[in-house]
Amino acid sequence: MWGYRPASSMYKRMSSRDYANTIDVEESAVLMQNGTGDTATNPPWRLSLPHVLVACISSFLFGYHLGVVNEPLESISSDLGFSGNTLSEGMVVSTCLGGAFLGSMFSGWIADGIGRRRAFQLCALPMIVGASIRNFFSATAQSLEGMLVGRFSVGLGMGLGPPVASLYVAEVSPAYVRGTYGSFIQIATCFGLMGALLVGIPVKEITGWWRICFWLSTIPPFILGLAMFFCVESPSWLYKQGRSAEAEAELERLMGGSHVKSAIAELYKSDRGEDMDAVSISELVQGRHFKVVFLGSSLFAFQQLSGINAVFYFSSTVFKSAGVPSDLANIFVGLSNLLGSLVAMALMDKLGRKVLLLWSFFGMAVSMAIQATAASAYISSSLALYLSVGGMLMFVLAFATGAGPVPSLLLPEIFPNRIRAKAMAVCMCVHWVINFFVGLLFLQLLEQLGPQLLYTIFASFCIMAVAFVKRNVIETKGRSLQEIEIALLSQ
Repeated sequence: MWGYRPASSMYKRMSSRDYANTIDVEESAVLMQNGTGDTATNPPWRLSLPHVLVACISSFLFGYHLGVVNEPLESISSDLGFSGNTLSEGMVVSTCLGGAFLGSMFSGWIADGIGRRRAFQLCALPMIVGASIRNFFSATAQSLEGMLVGRFSVGLGMGLGPPVASLYVAEVSPAYVRGTYGSFIQIATCFGLMGALLVGIPVKEITGWWRICFWLSTIPPFILGLAMFFCVESPSWLYKQGRSAEAEAELERLMGGSHVKSAIAELYKSDRGEDMDAVSISELVQGRHFKVVFLGSSLFAFQQLSGINAVFYFSSTVFKSAGVPSDLANIFVGLSNLLGSLVAMALMDKLGRKVLLLWSFFGMAVSMAIQATAASAYISSSLALYLSVGGMLMFVLAFATGAGPVPSLLLPEIFPNRIRAKAMAVCMCVHWVINFFVGLLFLQLLEQLGPQLLYTIFASFCIMAVAFVKRNVIETKGRSLQEIEIALLSQ
């Protein structure tokens, strides 16, 4: 299962079409017909699981770095001399996201240029080096500037990891469990957030504990970079590179020998001889692929405009204003996120992506409406407390069941193989830009607009997302990536 075989010159290179002509297409068609909807003929999920779990380490890091400043933020601002400055506090959160934007901008070209596996290793490198640089500046220097330099450096690695993880998981997972495996990305992010919150609990009792929180972040990327030596390369990427024999070898490791011919035949069906390197930004934003890229970008935009990361970044501050101990509140937020992610994992391949998205955004709208009601002057303080805390936990739970995990799974499914990596990069750039401004401006907007109006705005975006998903999103559960691509091209 884990046997390491370097993707080197031991395989003869030939074009994808020439290689496809050497397989028994008739036998492959029979295999595909027998395998459709028949659980008994599905490839064993255990073969691909270890590779998916390793890839999800990058998602764990993503969650950890999103939440690592949540609990220690007050201590950091006090130690570095900007306590009470909401703009500076927002910059500590958002500078990391600025670096992530740059990392995600080039992620598609990196993933297509050097492969998914090496892209993971490249992602791990700046996170190790960046975390060390950040610790040197922010854990020894007593200045806001040092903290911002370190956070920006780590953000570069953060931006590269999530889109590559989404690509890799979609491309190595069997169709019948791809939704379940895609949910692992959100669960790993959840564990990262919870890990950051738990590690940050002693920050009030131990002076300078926030520095330890930063040092611990150097361990997971080292594990990711090392473990990727033993993981498979994406067969889809290898096939598009003309390395069809290597793609077959990797498919055998992922699916077993009896399913290789049918998988190669499906790759051949979606191959139209187009060059991945020829994809330009103009083709994605105004060419024939604009519609599908706009769909993906819009899903990520609605995800962020719902206000979810404002909850994760500043939950300690919001709960403190409601009179709830921040450490207890953060634990409940983490548990709600985990519970919702587990529900999504159980239902993703049963109800489908679209149903989960619809009910998730609707539940988030209701939750934000509850929080807006709690901020009303006509509600008693005791009732407002219950509504505020309950609404926020319900919001996180609803998010984790659909709006959190589905976009990063759905987009690699609907993007054609030729543009998949670069289109994901464009969509993730949209994600990070909005994420950046939400993190930067949330506390200021909360002060100037008040919670009632701000939460109403978030609820309105969630309702808009429901209408958008209902009109534009297609269902992809149980279908191979090649089947989805062919279906979309025929529309």
